[in-house]
Amino acid sequence: MDKLAGKRILLTGGSGFLGRPVHERLLGRGAAEVFSPRSAEYDLRERDAVRQALADTRPDVVVHLAAVVGGIGANMATPGQFFYDNAIMGIQLIEESRLAGVERFVCVGTVCAYPKHAPTPFREEDLWNGYPEETNAPYGLAKKMLLVQLQAYRQQYGFDGVYLLPVNLYGPSDNFDERTSHVIPALIKKSLDALESNAEEIVCWGTGRASREFLYVDDAAEGIVAAADSYSSGEPVNLGSGSEITIAELTELIAELVGFNGRIVWDDSKPDGQPRRWLDISRAEREFGFRAGTSLRDGLQQTIDWYRARRAETVGVAGGAA
Repeated sequence: MDKLAGKRILLTGGSGFLGRPVHERLLGRGAAEVFSPRSAEYDLRERDAVRQALADTRPDVVVHLAAVVGGIGANMATPGQFFYDNAIMGIQLIEESRLAGVERFVCVGTVCAYPKHAPTPFREEDLWNGYPEETNAPYGLAKKMLLVQLQAYRQQYGFDGVYLLPVNLYGPSDNFDERTSHVIPALIKKSLDALESNAEEIVCWGTGRASREFLYVDDAAEGIVAAADSYSSGEPVNLGSGSEITIAELTELIAELVGFNGRIVWDDSKPDGQPRRWLDISRAEREFGFRAGTSLRDGLQQTIDWYRARRAETVGVAGGAA
C-alpha cells in the first residue's frame, strides 16, 4: 500500500475523459504532484518528446492512459493509425521510463485485446487463446503488446510494470462525436436527436444480439488508482462491473431514460463487433479490493443528464451568438 504517497506522477491522457477523474484520485491518495501534459506539449509518438516529458517532470511513477480510440466505425476506417499510434506511444514510453529510472509503470490496456470467442466471463488466463475480433484487432493487439513488453521488462530488468484491462467505459464528459464515439454516447445522442426532431424511429448498427459490459468512468478511475497504489505483479487484471447486457437491451434502456418511445430498427448489414464481452472481475477484488459501485441505470442517467445540459448550453451559446 501507499506506493503513491509523496510521489511525483506523470499521467498521460490526464486531461481526457478518464484522465481527469484519475488525476483527482491520485492526488487524493497523497501523491506529491501529478503532471498531466497535453499531446500538444509532448507528442508521445515522437521519441524525443517522450524523453523530454520524462526529463521535465522527473516522475517516480508513470500512469499511461493516453490512447487513440473510437467505436467500430473508426476502428474500421483507420486501423493502421490505431495500431501504430497506440503501439509506438506505449513502447517508447515504457522503454524511456525504464532508462529514466521510473520506479513504477501502470499501463491501461483494453478489453479489445481478448480473443473474439473467449469463453465468458473473460478470465485473464484466456487472453492469449485466440485472435481478437477483427474490427478492432489492430487496436487491441497494439495495446496487448504493451503487456508483453512490461512482462519482459519485469523479467529482465526488474521493472515494476502493471497492466490493467478495463471494459467499455462511459459517463459524463464522454465523446459524443458521432464519427468516433463508442456505443453508449452514440445511442444517447441518437435517441435525443430523434426525440427532439419527433422522429418515429432510430436505426442502430448490427443485430442488437451482441452483449457488452460497461464500467462507469469514476469507478474505472477508482480501480486504476487502487491498482497503482497496491498491486505489484506482472499478471494482467480485469477492471469491470461484472455484469453484461445485450446491445438491444441497452438501446431500450437508453431510449426509456431519454424518453424516446419510437421504433428501434436494426441494420444487420453493419457489424456487431465482438459477440460478447463480460469480465471475470475476481482478481481485482482479491488483489486490491476493487468492486464497481455504480449501477448501469444510475450511470446512464447521470451521463444523459450531463449531455442534456451540455446540449442546452450549446444551444444557448449559439442563440446568444446570433
